[in-house]
Amino acid sequence: MNKIFTLLLLTLLFSCTDNTVMEAYDKVQKPGEVNIKGYSKPDALQLRFNGVPVSIDGKTSYTNKIETQIQFVLDQGETNKLGIYNNETGTEVAKYNITYDNINDYKNLYFFNLPGIFLQTYAVKPQVNLGKVGFEFIFPNLGEYSGSSLKGVKGILKRENGVVLAEFDNIGKDSFTPVKIYNFFSSTAPVYLELYKPATTEPYIGSEIIKISIKQHIGANMIVLQETMENGKWVVKGDIDIAEYL
Repeated sequence: MNKIFTLLLLTLLFSCTDNTVMEAYDKVQKPGEVNIKGYSKPDALQLRFNGVPVSIDGKTSYTNKIETQIQFVLDQGETNKLGIYNNETGTEVAKYNITYDNINDYKNLYFFNLPGIFLQTYAVKPQVNLGKVGFEFIFPNLGEYSGSSLKGVKGILKRENGVVLAEFDNIGKDSFTPVKIYNFFSSTAPVYLELYKPATTEPYIGSEIIKISIKQHIGANMIVLQETMENGKWVVKGDIDIAEYL
């Protein structure tokens, strides 16, 4: 009888121990998921997860629309690396270190890879009625050369004669502004965007008015503003129109 009791006690003890171990193991793992929506033109890109190329529709390099979902298991204390590479040169375009604690930051990953710019944002071409012009703006490198600490700027879009076409209260770094629409008036006349500190008529940095000449197209215009250097002086340009790629 004593032997039977001892055996039952040991069986119960090991069973509890196994359950405890399993419960502890469950607590340090969780499922991870990254939903990717990107675009690249003309360069072909390759996604690599922990160094292994990601296959999309049987291909390990891709251009134009890039959409996939990566599912995996996250271990606490471990870092999973998702990298975006230029497939021809092998150059790393962007990388993301995904961990047990920050997975929610990477649940949805959006990007545009275009000549001269890698833009991390989601974009949908707005609907603009026939005979109208629509503008959206984003300013991803605000402050890179000017030294401004602002997170966003106010924009006033004007005709050459100074007539106001649209106002944008906050052109930020991370997402496009809501679309503003006006009647199309010329295929050759430029429009100008003036940039100010939010809710003021003061230039967002310095004392001179910051004025950018922008080419308007009938329909949707999704302009990426960029600080850049020209002849030793920083300027703002609006040459990239994401709408042309959508």
